[in-house]
Amino acid sequence: MNHAPRPLIAVPARFSATTSALRYAAEVNARALIEALWRAGGEPATLHPHAPDGRCDPAETAARLARFDGVLLPGGGDLSPHRYGAASVHDAVYDVDHAQDAFDLEVARRAGAAGMPLLAVCRGLQVVNTARGGTLHQDMGGPEREHRHLTHPVRLAPGSAVADVIGAGVTEASCYHHQHVDRLGAGLTATAHAADGTVEAVEAPGDRGWFLAVQWHPEDTAETDPAQQRLFDALVAAARAFR
Repeated sequence: MNHAPRPLIAVPARFSATTSALRYAAEVNARALIEALWRAGGEPATLHPHAPDGRCDPAETAARLARFDGVLLPGGGDLSPHRYGAASVHDAVYDVDHAQDAFDLEVARRAGAAGMPLLAVCRGLQVVNTARGGTLHQDMGGPEREHRHLTHPVRLAPGSAVADVIGAGVTEASCYHHQHVDRLGAGLTATAHAADGTVEAVEAPGDRGWFLAVQWHPEDTAETDPAQQRLFDALVAAARAFR
């Protein structure tokens, strides 16, 4: 039996106002996401989002990440629109947490600067796009146009990293989001789209580290869909090679 150390994958926690099993507010991560990392051979480690007063120390964040082999930026609530320069806030924006925003954005910047393997999921994609100077559509146009509780086909660009990992030109993506990319951040390329034109994956071809971001939630179906599990497998493989 192989007992080689598993690559250590940092997963920033999400704040939860109530968690019945713990009786208090909590820091959580989706079990399906953690289990997908474990199946891939990774050792998921929840990272406390420390950003007092909505500010995050870049040097401290870099030092905290230095012990890890890779990062997974998970889904969650909306980023504050002021983070990407919006002058107003749409009524549909929800669950904004300024400490969460500051921490996630700094993790995205420090991981990128260090060339650490990084997989970003849903909000995670939006965080990376914002960290690189991009913007978001705050709402997709109401319930009839949003991608919530929806599984739909996503077309992957030929020759892209996401197509290579998935192993096909089209994949069935489980989505839960009402926002999406408006202007792409510096160095990012859109490599997957839904039928309505929504950007569903971005990559950074010029980066020195492994990076992939998807707007959907691959953890939702990874247990039964090998194509989705391969996204987590690819992150862990890159993390294993990082050191």
